[in-house]
Amino acid sequence: MTERLWSIYNETKRQTEDLTPVISTNSVNPDTIFANNEMSLRDIEIYGFDYDYTLAFYSSHLHTLIFNIARDILISNHRYPEGLRKYEYIPNFAVRGLHYDVQKALLMKIDAFHYIQLGTVYRGLHPNMSDFYGKSSHGHTMKQFMDIFSLPEMTLLSCVNDFFMRHNIDYEPVHLYKDVKEAIRDVHVKGIMYRAVEADIEKYICYGEQSHAVLKKLSEHGKKMFLITNSPFDFVDRGMSYIVGKDWRDLFDVVIVQADKPSFFNDRRKPFRRVTDKGALLWDRIHRLEKGQIYKQGNLYEFLRLTGWRGSKVLYFGDHIYSDLADLTLKHGWRTGAIIPELRKEIKIMNTEQYVHMMTWLQALTGLIEQMQVHRDSASQAVVEEWIRERETKDIFNAQFGSLFRTYHNPTYFSRRLSRFADIYMASISCLLNYDLQHTFFPRRTPLQHESPFWPEQSHVSLSASSQPHRTKAESD
Repeated sequence: MTERLWSIYNETKRQTEDLTPVISTNSVNPDTIFANNEMSLRDIEIYGFDYDYTLAFYSSHLHTLIFNIARDILISNHRYPEGLRKYEYIPNFAVRGLHYDVQKALLMKIDAFHYIQLGTVYRGLHPNMSDFYGKSSHGHTMKQFMDIFSLPEMTLLSCVNDFFMRHNIDYEPVHLYKDVKEAIRDVHVKGIMYRAVEADIEKYICYGEQSHAVLKKLSEHGKKMFLITNSPFDFVDRGMSYIVGKDWRDLFDVVIVQADKPSFFNDRRKPFRRVTDKGALLWDRIHRLEKGQIYKQGNLYEFLRLTGWRGSKVLYFGDHIYSDLADLTLKHGWRTGAIIPELRKEIKIMNTEQYVHMMTWLQALTGLIEQMQVHRDSASQAVVEEWIRERETKDIFNAQFGSLFRTYHNPTYFSRRLSRFADIYMASISCLLNYDLQHTFFPRRTPLQHESPFWPEQSHVSLSASSQPHRTKAESD
């Protein structure tokens, strides 16, 4: 019986290899806008934006800067060991969306069903060798890192844990987490990061994301635009002047800085204050939000009262699924767009023949396991168990934690929240340049588990015609 199983296995593998070149031709365009919910740009009259990682994109140098400053704060302000200075930022160590067990000092990846992905539990810089697998408690001690700025924080936590374990130093994980969190907060709150970026803006801000072209296109089509950011005015002004030009404020109908999101969306108490060009705070009561002026703090309820911009005619873009998008879609009915810079890199990997072959083979292998598990003799079961181990392949996205969007086979917790709170998502707002402002985005109809697909499984790799970016006549020719 085992010979027959292996014969079927080899024939299936041969067929998969023949199929791979065909599927590889159906690559995904990294500049596509993907829909979780049907949405037409024809209905959108007002466009809102976050600033960091939405209009302004940063180089990897910024994460190194945040890590180094926070590490030095731990040593100088919190009296952590001097030996920590030997640790440097590891650019590809963590991915966004990971969970951290504060009491156990464990960094891990959790899927959409709250199961911990096998092999992704880290204490320090190496996998925890204990058998951590199964449902996570997901209680108050579990923190999720959803911000792109949290990558240096996760890496610093892991480095400090690694140092203490290597040197056999007793420590309290909860206090370690609080100290690292405070050090990272100081980098932002005390303006250290802002001053460093302003002093060498070409090093830290990537100019090539075409934010200016997007804003200009929307303005030319008569769309209202606003900016709501947690960053201070001087920092935003320096960055937007570099990205868009000195007249960037002319493009926006309302500009709000230091908004204190997500409190901005829930707290009804904080009033708006006007900020002068020199950064002085004016205390007069705000009766209307004027174009060309800069406002600080405030709250969304007052914003809605003063502008009348309500409901599904507003589309707001941000990179943080919770702080930027969740409350807007759940409580206020705005349409939401998630900016996921990691998407472009992952799609490029997905378009490689190596990835297509691996995924096609995994699908075929899963089908084999489903069919052949009925053979209950010990020899056949040993073969099936070997196939199951092969199914848990090494991830080609990130060596430690894999893809931002998937565990081995399920969507990640991050992916689940993205589908819940974002109507559309894309790698950058420059993707809007590929579509006219009458375009309707349709989510792909993927079969439910109890539904039979009406098309071959491998066609899921390709984009449907309605999801393809708008092309110019020159591109079509």
